[in-house]
Amino acid sequence: MNNNIASLGYTVFFEKELESLQEFINKGNYSQILILVDRNTNDHCLPVLQAALPELVDYDIIEVDPGEENKNIDFCIGVWNTMLDFGADRKALMLNLGGGVVTDMGGFAASTFKRGIDFVQIPTTLLSQVDASVGGKTGIDLGNLKNIIGTFTQPKAVFISSAFLQTLDARQMRSGFAEVIKHGLIFDKDLFEQCKTLDYEEDELDAIVHRSVAIKNEVITQDPTEKGLRKILNFGHTIGHAIEGHSLVTDSNPLLHGEAIAIGMICEAYISHKVNGLSIEALGEIVSLFTSRYERYDFDASIYATLIDLMRNDKKNEQQKLGFALLSAIGTCDYDRFVEEDLIKESLDFYLASAVL
Repeated sequence: MNNNIASLGYTVFFEKELESLQEFINKGNYSQILILVDRNTNDHCLPVLQAALPELVDYDIIEVDPGEENKNIDFCIGVWNTMLDFGADRKALMLNLGGGVVTDMGGFAASTFKRGIDFVQIPTTLLSQVDASVGGKTGIDLGNLKNIIGTFTQPKAVFISSAFLQTLDARQMRSGFAEVIKHGLIFDKDLFEQCKTLDYEEDELDAIVHRSVAIKNEVITQDPTEKGLRKILNFGHTIGHAIEGHSLVTDSNPLLHGEAIAIGMICEAYISHKVNGLSIEALGEIVSLFTSRYERYDFDASIYATLIDLMRNDKKNEQQKLGFALLSAIGTCDYDRFVEEDLIKESLDFYLASAVL
């Protein structure tokens, strides 16, 4: 059965062996194939891609360092310069083989190089498969502000293979799982219920990944450029991005994206309870799931001002008001809810108290 998903002018292919990729490239009549990898995907994922493309013998590889701290303009300039060194023209194709850093930055580099060349996303982490690969958001960080520079540019295709998940450690899987939980919280209570008992190290994940992508696709096709409904995908991200940005510049082993968003979802579920009708029972269910799956992150009130400053630069704000997506029930989310700073600080206190349960 074909379980591919039609998105905004392109197809999301679910294929373990990437069997349609060669045909897709052949149809494009591209002048050149560029493959963007990081050190990890070069070692562990590129062989899978090469096996799927036996006819492709002439291609150029661009390698970047792994990690969110390298998703910045300096590394992007390096990618552009390498593209120039390889003589890339406007008929080249970029294959972005990696997690969210590679797909975000690769999409941005491709969408701006010579005013835009075609690119294909081949996400290799659970996080990038259920989140970063779909929706046409490209971007880089500016300092510790997440994805503040970027474009809305759709890929020509997305290829999702469960084979790549075998290369991930438990921490990377846990990070990606946070976005799966988010999709359940904002859109599908049944998916949230599944997440309570799912063992992402042992259980078959194909159906869960497909459902997550389908949810995100349903949202983004209704609102491609985030004018309204798409903002619900930001649940947990206003506070979560601030914590992630803080961790990037202060911690020797920074939080992964999903780990930070898990903290943000506890805080924003608390805010949802206080101002958006989320029941105390639902809040308890949410806190219980996250505290059972994610380790406590230690901080104290001394960083609250820094976090608020980071939130003030968030893309979702309007007229200096801090914008949130908030739950009214598990599976139902509202957007454009603006929250006072005192309540945000109260939610951070709530996280610190709940994370020791």
